Amino acid sequence: MEDFKIITDTTADLPESYIRDNGIGVMVLPYIVDGVSYGGERKMEVKEFYDRMRGGMMPTTSQVNPETAKEYLNGFLQECRQLLVLSFSSGLSGTCGNVSLAAREIMEERPDCRIIVADTLCASLGEGLLVHKAVQLKKAGKSLEETAQWVEAHKENLVHVFTVDDLFHLHRGGRVSKATAIVGTLAGIKPLLHVDEEGHLTAVGKVRGRKKSLQSLVDMMEKQMGSFRDQNDCVFISHGDCTEDAEYVRQLVQERFGITEFLINEIGPTIGTHSGPGTVALFFLGETR
Repeated sequence: MEDFKIITDTTADLPESYIRDNGIGVMVLPYIVDGVSYGGERKMEVKEFYDRMRGGMMPTTSQVNPETAKEYLNGFLQECRQLLVLSFSSGLSGTCGNVSLAAREIMEERPDCRIIVADTLCASLGEGLLVHKAVQLKKAGKSLEETAQWVEAHKENLVHVFTVDDLFHLHRGGRVSKATAIVGTLAGIKPLLHVDEEGHLTAVGKVRGRKKSLQSLVDMMEKQMGSFRDQNDCVFISHGDCTEDAEYVRQLVQERFGITEFLINEIGPTIGTHSGPGTVALFFLGETR
């Protein structure tokens, strides 16, 4: 059985050590600060990025265009003739469509190559958790097609629940409506959001107080896991420069469900541009999003 390589984007927010240890290829979705593009060789420390956002910096992001996607894919094909690309949600970016276009062109030019592009409908470590599941399947000896089929069949079981300090950044980037954003500015009101079946960010509730919002994420997990409870051997948590809050959520999950394996990482600048500092997100397998 021919080997294949797993590819994802910087929006998966996986630690560099995980990427390196598992031989994952990564496409960079750039973020722009004061007219300067970052994300490739030029990077900003995550702490500095969020500190500057708190100080009023308003970064933007851009998608991977078809030409750049083609360059990336051709580079990865030098290592392996079969690629499984797990791409950032089409509900949040045009990147997946551009990568699919590039993949089709390459396969027409190089019939000996096989590229499967999956629209994960996921973001941040939700996308990262789907990559992790693909890595596990690959290690278990599954083929490119078998792994891609599992991803396609189960991507809507990748549940994303999160809370933000305020909705200003999500509204600024056009990710939530003005009406939703206004509710999020009311004193002490903390919004609860998720990524829906179409890969869009939507508000699902609101609570009073930060601690209550973090507890609510775990309540939502209990409600949505259903028959997938035993399949959550490892839970992923990402955060926008608020380590203590992420750790608090980890403790709650461990106490309530007995789960001991976690991957916790910062939300990188590409996603952080839209979610802002103070975001905490919880990712797990569940019956419905």
